[in-house]
Amino acid sequence: MVPSKLTFEANRVQEPCGTAIREPIMAPLPLLLFLTLLRLHLAASAVDQFTFDGFAGENLTLDGTAAVTAEGLLMLTNGTTLLKGHAFYPSPLRFHHDAANGTVRSFSTAYVFGIVSEYADLSSPGLAFVVAKSNDFSTALQSQYMGLANAANNGNATNHFVAVELDTIVNAEFGDMSDNHVGINVNGLSSMVADNAGYYEDGTGAFRNMRLLNRTAAQVWVDFDARTSLVNVTMAPLELPKPKKPLLSTRVNLSEIIEGEAYVGFSSSTGVVSSRHYVLAWSFKMDGPAPQLNISKLPALPVTIPKPPSKTLKIVLPIGSAAFVLALAIIVLRIRHRWHKYAELKEEWEITFGPHRFSYKDLFHATSGFCDERLLGVGGFGKVYRGVLPASRVEIAVKKVSHESRQGMKEFVAEVVTIGQLRHRNLVQLLGYCRREGELLLVYDYMPNGSLDKFLHRQNSPTLNWSQRFRIIKDVASSILYLHEDWEQVVLHRDIKASNVLLDAEMNGRLGDFGLARLYDHGTDPHTTHVVGTMGYLAPELGHTGRASKASDVFAFGVFMLEVTCGRRPVIEDAHGDHHLLVERVLQHWRQGTITDAMDPRLQGDFAVEEASLVLRLSLLCSHPLPGARPGIRQMMQFLDGSMLLPELSEAHICFNMQALMRNQVLNSHSASSTVAGSISDVPAAR
Repeated sequence: MVPSKLTFEANRVQEPCGTAIREPIMAPLPLLLFLTLLRLHLAASAVDQFTFDGFAGENLTLDGTAAVTAEGLLMLTNGTTLLKGHAFYPSPLRFHHDAANGTVRSFSTAYVFGIVSEYADLSSPGLAFVVAKSNDFSTALQSQYMGLANAANNGNATNHFVAVELDTIVNAEFGDMSDNHVGINVNGLSSMVADNAGYYEDGTGAFRNMRLLNRTAAQVWVDFDARTSLVNVTMAPLELPKPKKPLLSTRVNLSEIIEGEAYVGFSSSTGVVSSRHYVLAWSFKMDGPAPQLNISKLPALPVTIPKPPSKTLKIVLPIGSAAFVLALAIIVLRIRHRWHKYAELKEEWEITFGPHRFSYKDLFHATSGFCDERLLGVGGFGKVYRGVLPASRVEIAVKKVSHESRQGMKEFVAEVVTIGQLRHRNLVQLLGYCRREGELLLVYDYMPNGSLDKFLHRQNSPTLNWSQRFRIIKDVASSILYLHEDWEQVVLHRDIKASNVLLDAEMNGRLGDFGLARLYDHGTDPHTTHVVGTMGYLAPELGHTGRASKASDVFAFGVFMLEVTCGRRPVIEDAHGDHHLLVERVLQHWRQGTITDAMDPRLQGDFAVEEASLVLRLSLLCSHPLPGARPGIRQMMQFLDGSMLLPELSEAHICFNMQALMRNQVLNSHSASSTVAGSISDVPAAR
C-alpha cells in the first residue's frame, strides 16, 4: 500500500506539556537522497489501495470546477451552472494481473457523498464514480452528460469507462427511470441497470427509499468480482453499516473496457440549477474489500449554497426604531404566512372550468400537508402523493408539477379539463386541477396496485399469471378503442407503454399519462409534427414525418403486448453497448415456428398456447414497419375477443429488414423522446 502522503521528520522530540518543541535535526544528505529516490519509486509503482478520510492536503488530479475546500471536502461542482468537474487519483492503477492474457483484477471502493442544491427538490445532474482508461474528459459535456461524454460519442466503445451514476434528474434520451436513481453505465449515460436510490434492510429485506437531494451525507460501495464479472452497487445512510443485499447487480466485461492500467475518480456537472456535489471520504482496494471509512473524522456537509454578499448599504437606525420595525415585520409575516398557506392562483377565465377546480386547502389536508409519508413516487415533472378527500373520503393521487408549459396557461388548463372529460373503465380518471404560484396540482383516481412495469421488470415483485396478462392487454386495447373511435374527438395517446398502465384493486389495467396526448376532430388530420414518446415504442415513420397517427399508437400497443407477454423491455443494451429489439427476437422465433418460446420464462410454461400465440402474432402485425399494414384498433379488439380470425402473417415480415428500418429510429430516439409537449404527467406507483 502506498500512503496518500509520504512524510519524514528526523529526530522529532516530544516535550512535556508547556515546553517548547526542538527544531528538527537535518538528516544527512545521503539519507535525504535515498528517501527522495524511495518516494519517487513508491509513486511510480502500482498502487493497490488508499484511504482518504477527508481530503485536506491530499494530492488529487483536479480539473474544471473541482476543488478541495478549507474544511477538507472534495467539491466537484461549486454551484456555478452549466460547468463540469473531475477528481481522479493521481496515478493510474493496474487493473490486470497479466496484460498479455487480459486477466482482470477484483476491486472494491467506498465513498461518502452529499448533494446540496439551491432548491429542496430540484437539482442539476448528479455525480458518478468512474473507472476510465484516461483521466482526460476535456471533450465531455456538462448538464445531462455529467462530464463523461458528449452527443457525438455517447455510448461509443472507444470511451473506455465504467461509471456508477447517482442521478437527480430525468433524461428521457437516456431512458432514466426517475429523478432519484442509481445506475451502472458503460461508455455512455444510458444505464445497463438502474433502480431508485435506496437500500434493502438487513433482516427484513424491506426496501427503504433514500433521497439523493436531502442535503445529508450517505455512503456508497462499489464491488467488482473478477471471477464472476459481477458489479454490485450498495448504498445506505451514513449511520448504517453496509447492507448485505446490493441495490444493483450486473455483469460487466471489464477486460473489454479497460486495458492494463486505468484511473479511478469522480465526475460531476451542473445544468441550469445551481448545485454543489461533494465527496467527503473515499477508500479503494484491489483484490479485497475497500478499507472502512472513519465516519467520525468526516468534515461537515454544508446544507445551503451561500449567496453572494449583499451590496446594499447598511443603515443604522436608533434602537427604538429598529425594535418597532422588527415587531411590525413579524406581525406582517405571520399574517402573510396564514394567507399564503392556502393561497391559490385564479384568473377570470377559469370560472368556466369550475367543476374541475379543487381548492388547495382540500388537497393540502387530503395529503396531510404533502408529507413524505404520503409520497407515492417521483416522476419527470414532479412528486405524486396519496390523499383522501375530507368530505367524500375518496382516495386520490395528487401530482405537483411545474407551471411552465409550451402552451399558454389558458390553453393548457383547457386541455386538462378536456382530458378530464374522458370516461372509460380502463382509463385512469383525471378528476381536476388546482393552481398555485409556481406549481400546478393534478388530481387523479388512486390506483392501489401501482404501475404494470413493476410486476414485469422489478425484482422480487409478484409474477402475473397468463390470465391476468391477457385481461390487461384486452383492457388497454379497449381504452385505445375508446380514445381512437368512440369519444367525440380522436385522442392520440403517443406514449403507450407498461409504465403508463396502472392496476386498480382488482388488477384491471387502466391506461394513464396523457402528458403527450393530442386531440383532433374525427375525419381530420392531427397537426402535430413533434416526435415525442419513449425509445423502443416509436413507430419507424415518426423519424421521417414526425406526424403521429392512430397507426403509430397501434405500433406502440404492439410493442406493449410483446413487453407484457415476453416479460422483457422493448430495447435491451448488452455489455458491448449494442441494442437488441424484442420485436426482432419474437420475429425470429416466428420464422422458426417456435413463437411461444418467446414467452416470459417466469410463467414456466403455464399459459394458454392458442391465446399466447395469438397475442404474439398480433404484436408482430401491429409492429409492421409500414403503417398501412397494421390493423385498426377495432379490428384488433375483434382478434383478441375471438370474433375474427387473425390472418397469417405476410411474407413482408421476412422481406422487410425490420432491424435495419427500426434500429436507426431506436438509436436516434434518445433526442426525440426528450421532447415533451405538455405537462400532464403520469401517476407513479407506490413502491
